[in-house]
Amino acid sequence: MLDYIPFKDSKVSPDEWDNFIDRSDNGTIFHKRRFLSYHPAGKFKDASLVFTKHNKLFSLFPAVIIDRDGKKILSSHGGASYGSFVYKEDLNLKEAFDLVEQTTDFARQNGCSKIQLTIPPIIYLTKYSNYIDFALVKNGFQYVKRDVSSVVQLDFPKDELLYTYRAEARTAVKKSIKQGIEIAECEKFAEYYEILKKNLKMRHNVNPTHTLDELIKIKKLFPSEVRLWGAFLEDKLIAGVCNFSANDKVVLAFYISHDEEFQEYRAVNLLFYEIMKRYQDEGYKFLDFGIFTVNMDPNWGLGRFKENFGARGIFRDTFYKDI
Repeated sequence: MLDYIPFKDSKVSPDEWDNFIDRSDNGTIFHKRRFLSYHPAGKFKDASLVFTKHNKLFSLFPAVIIDRDGKKILSSHGGASYGSFVYKEDLNLKEAFDLVEQTTDFARQNGCSKIQLTIPPIIYLTKYSNYIDFALVKNGFQYVKRDVSSVVQLDFPKDELLYTYRAEARTAVKKSIKQGIEIAECEKFAEYYEILKKNLKMRHNVNPTHTLDELIKIKKLFPSEVRLWGAFLEDKLIAGVCNFSANDKVVLAFYISHDEEFQEYRAVNLLFYEIMKRYQDEGYKFLDFGIFTVNMDPNWGLGRFKENFGARGIFRDTFYKDI
C-alpha cells in the first residue's frame, strides 16, 4: 500500500525531488522543483504530493490548488507543460490505481471540487505503459481534451534524414544551404525574442508564454537543457528555435520563429535539418514539435508544416474529474 504526504510537509528536499525525476520512468524538466522555481513566489498555491512505499520514495505529483468561480481545483502544476504522476519504471497496475485513488482522497479532504491533470505523451516514457490513463478512466476521469503533438522519430541513419522529409521540405533545405544560411547554437536571446514577439503578434495576435527575462532565467536554471539555435544570414539572426531537452529521450521545440522579411531563405527548414542531426548524435530518440491543435481544433497549416519533416501526431491528454 502506498502512503502520501503533501510535499511542503514532507522531509523531501527540492534536490531529492529533482534527483528522483532524473531516475524516473517518465519525468521531465517540467516536473522539477528547479523549473517550477522560476515562477514568482506566491503565484501558485502548491499542493504537490509525495508518495512512498515501504518508507521509500515511490512517486511524485507536482500540483497546485486553483480557486476558480469560488471553487477549488486540484490541478497539474500551472507553470508546467506536463504534470501528472512521476514514477519508477516498475510501476504496476495496482500501484497506478492507488496513486489515482489516493490523489482523489487528498482532493476531497482539501475541499476541492475537481481534479485536472495533463500527462506526458507516451514518448516521454522509458517503459511504454498506459496504466495511469487506464486508472484515471476507471476512476471516473474524463478527457478535457486530446490535443495532438507532432513528433519526429530519430530512429534512422543520419545520412538518410533528408529523405524522410517531404519533397517541399527537401527543396527548401537545399535552397537555404545554397543561399549561404548558417546554423549555430547561440546566446542571442534578445534578438531572437524580438523576432518571436513580432511573429506571434502578426500570426496569432498573442504574446509569448514567457517573458524574455523568464526565458533567460530558465536558461540559467538549465544551461545544458535549454538551447537556442539560430539561422544566420552572414551575421544577422533571421530565424531561431528554443529547444528544451525535456528528458534524456525527448527534445521539445518550444518556440519556433523567423523574420518574415527573410522568408525566401527558408531558414527554418535548414534549422530543423541541422538540429535533428545534432540531437540524433547526442542520443535523443524523439523531437517533439509541440501541439498543432488548440482545444482539439487543428491548425491545418501548422500541422502540414510539421509533417513536411516526417512528424506524426500523438496524443497530449488532459483529464478531469468532478468530485
